Amino acid sequence: MTNPPRAGRREWTAFTVLLLPLLLVSMDVSVLYFAIPAITRELDPTATQQLWIFDSYAFALAGLLITMGSLGDRIGRRKLLLIGAAAFGLASVGAAYATSADMLIAARILLGIGGATLMPSTLALVRNLFQDDAQRTRAIALWSGAMAGGIALGSVMSGVLLSHFWWGSVFLINVPAMLLLLVLSPVLVPEFKDPAPGRFDLLGVPLSMGAVLPVVYGLKEIAAEGVDPFRLGCLAVGGIIGFVFVRRQRSRADAMISPELFRARGFGAAVTLNTLAAFAMMGSAYFSTQYLQSVLGMDTLEAALWSLAPSLAVGATAPVAATLGQRLGKGPVIAGGFATGALGFALFALVGTDSLWLLLAGCAVLAGGIVTVMSLASDMALAAAPAEKAGSAASVLETGQEFGGALGMALLGSLGTAVYRSDLADADPAVRETLGGAVSAAQQLGGEAGAAVLAAAREAFVHGLHYAAWGAGVLLLAAAALALVLLRPGGGSAPAGAAAEPVGAAH
Repeated sequence: MTNPPRAGRREWTAFTVLLLPLLLVSMDVSVLYFAIPAITRELDPTATQQLWIFDSYAFALAGLLITMGSLGDRIGRRKLLLIGAAAFGLASVGAAYATSADMLIAARILLGIGGATLMPSTLALVRNLFQDDAQRTRAIALWSGAMAGGIALGSVMSGVLLSHFWWGSVFLINVPAMLLLLVLSPVLVPEFKDPAPGRFDLLGVPLSMGAVLPVVYGLKEIAAEGVDPFRLGCLAVGGIIGFVFVRRQRSRADAMISPELFRARGFGAAVTLNTLAAFAMMGSAYFSTQYLQSVLGMDTLEAALWSLAPSLAVGATAPVAATLGQRLGKGPVIAGGFATGALGFALFALVGTDSLWLLLAGCAVLAGGIVTVMSLASDMALAAAPAEKAGSAASVLETGQEFGGALGMALLGSLGTAVYRSDLADADPAVRETLGGAVSAAQQLGGEAGAAVLAAAREAFVHGLHYAAWGAGVLLLAAAALALVLLRPGGGSAPAGAAAEPVGAAH
């Protein structure tokens, strides 16, 4: 059996170009954190419009990942990447110069649509560019690190730009990078697509969106506002439509998500483990951001700058994880990543109301462990899937991340909130509802009464954080055991099929 070809300078240069859209798409998740006050002054959005300015991007992204992954397999991943880059750049200009809240929401939706084309396309192209196992593992580890780092960098970049320019500048930073991508990709990145894709499943598009969006929306609302019949109904509707979607996919030769993917050895396990990792990552972020701002009293820019510190662990861990995965096997290293994440949550469980360095240490340990899991699980999923289905495989992987992240915020957030409200059962409703409400109430009261309210609320929040951290730590230890079972020798991943044939050489 001949060894697969090793990537050279051209492939690694192409990979660097592919990191541009990934970094920007992940940054756009958090880039509005500082811009909202200025946008509110300029566009005067209602409370509902302000919510959708934030969430419309994430919903469009999550809802269309499966569709765009399948579409890229059919029309060509580079072609879809270029279409998405053009849409993302145009939407960025539209957002920057929006003259109304509705216009900004529409631009954010278009940004989400563009992002949904870019994320699976970049990961699928990485799978095609790197045929050698060790090189592909290293590249996907760097890809995972860039994605995690982009989310942390977005809020800081937003704060820096807004200190010198108007609020639209947080969107215009996307334009030069997208223009560069449009110029360099046709030169450096070869085209890949499924040589026999079959017809595109048009009915599958609304079904996939109907399965994903109600669940993501319901979970986000539960994390923010708590459980009620409407939000549970959203989860039920998404589950029912998801069942119909899966049944349809299993019965079609030209399915949007080919059943062949889940028959590939290790693919389902990799998606499951990656989803659990996203659960832990986003669940921890729910608490760490509030801790920095509402418990330690930092302003948003200061909190964002401190939150960059754990990203150093991500940058150091990703390449090490790739090397260890090659030497020791992915199963033990992924299990070790989950165990490391559990240690990070154990540090969370020790923080008090003035424990900045302990919190940052917990974030760094957790991030290092979770990025280890996500980079190796992503590599496993892409290696196990047939190369001609790499776009669909990437979209399933990333949709699982969206579900896992939303679920982590909902379940861990709900647990922490329940403890918080129990500790403050006799307090004023505004104080008992959220920590942010308690901070506002304390500021209005002022003096010793306000200080007492704030101290009690902070203690209650930290108490809730401890419960959530122990719960998440136990879950990650269970995930470590699950990884050892699912990825035991002889039960791991294996490449399924030859590489997709390039259909248009780079020129």
